Amino acid sequence: MREGNVRHYLVVAAIVLFLLLPLIGTLLYALATNWQTTILPESYSLSWFIKLFADPRFLPSLCRSCLVSGITILVNLAVMIPAIFIVHVYLPRWDRLLQAVITIPFAIPGVILAVGLISIYSKGPVAIAGTIWILIGAYFVVILPFMYWAIKNSLNAINAVVLMEAAETMGAPAWKAFLMVILPNILKGVTHAAMISFSILLGEFVIANILAGGSYETVQVFLYGRMKESGHLSSAIVVVYYLLIFIVSAVLILLGGYLNKRPET
Repeated sequence: MREGNVRHYLVVAAIVLFLLLPLIGTLLYALATNWQTTILPESYSLSWFIKLFADPRFLPSLCRSCLVSGITILVNLAVMIPAIFIVHVYLPRWDRLLQAVITIPFAIPGVILAVGLISIYSKGPVAIAGTIWILIGAYFVVILPFMYWAIKNSLNAINAVVLMEAAETMGAPAWKAFLMVILPNILKGVTHAAMISFSILLGEFVIANILAGGSYETVQVFLYGRMKESGHLSSAIVVVYYLLIFIVSAVLILLGGYLNKRPET
């Protein structure tokens, strides 16, 4: 192995270790029974994890977060993939306008967005404040930029315009060319966008707390309510939260790799 490669591996290992240190410390604190004057905990126990899973509010709140995040991502993909594809291939002049609209969530703080939505949807025939639907609507807007750029870059990478022209020249209808040629080639980008969006939505607190609060308690709202009770318990919640993100990310990566496989010729 060349010396340059060794240095590269050492740098990557140092970066990974640096990024994992906070999570390792959180895991040790969640397992510790007494940790005050020593470098490592004096003793370990699973009691905080047992107490966490024994709480009747934890698993339902975790399921609510996964449900809202999953529905939001599926709806967003169903809307954004065709919309971005149509603009990219057939209406390129509208691309700048679409980019401007997509970047709006970056300019609006979550508190302002949540307060505005409450003022609009708390009264009248569309009074959905405090329900799953207003969370899905707000989360849909939050992840727009991440979905847009992942899908847009994937379309640029495969040269979607040329592929569509080739498919239509060979007699394929536009919808069939999109489903059979374009969509399979952008699945990797779509998978990455879904992973990033899920991580963001599962960890989102401000919008969920203001819009739904205790009426539709998500895992972050549950965590906020238990933080004052015990640091060990809060650490256990964070560890479970990251473990869930890791599992979902691994499943999406494996699914994306499976869908991107091509039969050998």
